[in-house]
Amino acid sequence: MMELCDTQPPTPIMKITPDAVQYMLLAAQGLLTPLTVPATKADVLDAIRRMGVLQIDTIHIVARSPYLVLWGRLGQYEPTWLDELLAEGALFEYWAHAACFLPSEDYGLFRRRMLSQRVETDSAYQWVRANPEETDAVLARVRAEGPLRVADFDGKGGGGGWWDHKPAKTALECLFDLGHLMIARRERFHRVYDLSERVMRGWDDAATPSAAEVRRELLLRGVRALGAAPARWVPDYYRQKDKRACLAELASLVEEGALHAVEVAGWDEPALVHPDNLGLLEQAEGGALTPTVTTLLSPFDPLVWDRDRAHELFDFFYRIEVYTPAAKRAYGYFTLPILHRGRLVGRLDPKAHRPDSIFEVKAVHLEPGVTPDDGLVAGLAGALRDCAAWHGTPEVIIRQSDPPELAGMLRCTEALRR
Repeated sequence: MMELCDTQPPTPIMKITPDAVQYMLLAAQGLLTPLTVPATKADVLDAIRRMGVLQIDTIHIVARSPYLVLWGRLGQYEPTWLDELLAEGALFEYWAHAACFLPSEDYGLFRRRMLSQRVETDSAYQWVRANPEETDAVLARVRAEGPLRVADFDGKGGGGGWWDHKPAKTALECLFDLGHLMIARRERFHRVYDLSERVMRGWDDAATPSAAEVRRELLLRGVRALGAAPARWVPDYYRQKDKRACLAELASLVEEGALHAVEVAGWDEPALVHPDNLGLLEQAEGGALTPTVTTLLSPFDPLVWDRDRAHELFDFFYRIEVYTPAAKRAYGYFTLPILHRGRLVGRLDPKAHRPDSIFEVKAVHLEPGVTPDDGLVAGLAGALRDCAAWHGTPEVIIRQSDPPELAGMLRCTEALRR
């Protein structure tokens, strides 16, 4: 396996088990134990700050991904709180792990990314340079009229670039990538663009940290969000492309004491721990972290978005099959991983039929070797009931399962009995 860098590996401060690494990740992500009181709008912001990033995806088979990620941590909450936090300026949107909602206090880190895009090799910069009239017209309209959507511009395909969008749409997206425009709010999940200086009022580009400072800070935040992690898992959390530089930086952070190295039983590389997680580390070493959550995860949840990490740490091989032809899908179009008491125990293929108030589970599959005991059945039934109620589709219909008896067991639980 890849070491931190070519230097001598750090001396671990203690030794923990792989299970402890799992539980530290769950705790750092807010997935160890459920909330004991109803969620508030402040909890939504706190959850995003804890994760650092909330990935955006528009697939709407059940709730769109960012809302579902939050539900997995908060349970019943009001989805409009996320929209309000963006419109109020507590959050902003930009590219992090992918397109993400981000805490506004982190804007400077991503302003550096915006500014670094303004080079000849960048595709957005190339398009803007090649289409100055369209770009200037879009900017002029936003400046004069205020926040605008793609739908506020005339035109149709033929603009080149991504997906052959109409030129105004391509211009808006390029100007967003380059940091000239930002997302002021969303309306029915459609982006509303405005000038960056009006969205992030008072920002001075002179305060933008250097690329080296950004790399260092995002690595520290990635380690904190992962709980305890080998160095090779860390760069992808914020999609830092220069992995060699990142691994060398992580080694330096350990050497200077900004991060701690921990030995993991059976691993041939240390796990890194942020100082903020030393309390979790002590609990993990003492066996005091007890996962009790049973929930459903978005395919774009930080717990599973790194498919290799999920396979290695949880022995859970997962991929989203939305781009796989129907006849070749093994599990379904948009399967949701099932988290039960610290383990990824299976996946299910749901569809929310809102006009009919039905939450359909086309199939639920447990992992090989997972037994549907009373605790798992009760936990999964409760998660299905709660997820269905949150969607406004309280009637849960389960079509089939693997193992076959699981569907009947779920139907017979008090949580799902009609």
